[in-house]
Amino acid sequence: MEVVKQLAVFVANKPGTLAAICGNLSDRDIGIQGLAVSDARDHAVLRLVVDDAPKAIHVLGESGVLVLDSDIIKVTLLNEMGQMATLGRVLSEGGVNIEYAYGGLSADDESGTLYLKVTDVDKARKTLGEMGI
Repeated sequence: MEVVKQLAVFVANKPGTLAAICGNLSDRDIGIQGLAVSDARDHAVLRLVVDDAPKAIHVLGESGVLVLDSDIIKVTLLNEMGQMATLGRVLSEGGVNIEYAYGGLSADDESGTLYLKVTDVDKARKTLGEMGI
């Protein structure tokens, strides 16, 4: 488990926007490690975890989009039944709310990555650490 920077990028919700943002990052040798998209009628919020957040903030800012960064928790979970239920229960019992999460894995993967936006990063780290994550 570790704390990583998440970038929230506010963009127009139209064809080609995601390709342009991802291409801009790729052209500058910035790798995307996590991605989620929340859409509304006329705009979208891209949530990105990248391998060089300060550089990505600069690159995206130069392109004229609004970028906000925040700390989130990166958790590796085993691909076993009940892992998400246990994680949710432990955080809840520790007084930490999961505001949103994204991640994934394939059926054959032994483990997967989950990115969590929580109400209290420090408390979540302590609680998950006690769980052995």
